Amino acid sequence: MDYLEYKIGVPRLILIIGDITKQVTYAIVNAANNELAPGGGVSGAIHRVAGPLLWEECKKLGGCLTGEAKLTKGYNLPAKFVIHTVGPVYSGKPKDKVNLANAYRNSLELALDHNIKSVSFPSISTGIYGYPVKEASEIAISTIIEFLEEYPKIERVRMVLHNMEDFTVYVSTARGMLIKKGLLKPETLV
Repeated sequence: MDYLEYKIGVPRLILIIGDITKQVTYAIVNAANNELAPGGGVSGAIHRVAGPLLWEECKKLGGCLTGEAKLTKGYNLPAKFVIHTVGPVYSGKPKDKVNLANAYRNSLELALDHNIKSVSFPSISTGIYGYPVKEASEIAISTIIEFLEEYPKIERVRMVLHNMEDFTVYVSTARGMLIKKGLLKPETLV
């Protein structure tokens, strides 16, 4: 199975294996670099599909600090918007966790501020930035759950994972956290 959906009150947290550039959602999140420039990985894929107007708009934003988020149009993407956020390059220091949580939280706050009802995230910082997937999943899932509990106006948050290995890690993390919070019974299959 490469798709699971969990209820966080009214909002839903969805875990899926897929291509973030193909998600039909109000906004997708770009795991960007500080210059918001086309690069490799997720950022490169998003810029390629969105087309050159995305980079033209990004140039006008003045970059983005680690943990912050900025909004652009989606151009040729199915998503109407792109939320650009910069995750930390993994160093094993406590600030990594703070910066990664801020990348998720600030992206969700930007979505809330612009009345964006559904957001699709990649696994931020786990590619070339080297963040261990298990640790990153714990930060991502806990930040998303806490945000949705506090701000249920965002209807769907989708974690779009690149492969089955990452998907399995995120599913295990989500199930454990949801059971601990009483939002999922241990015997529940979904």
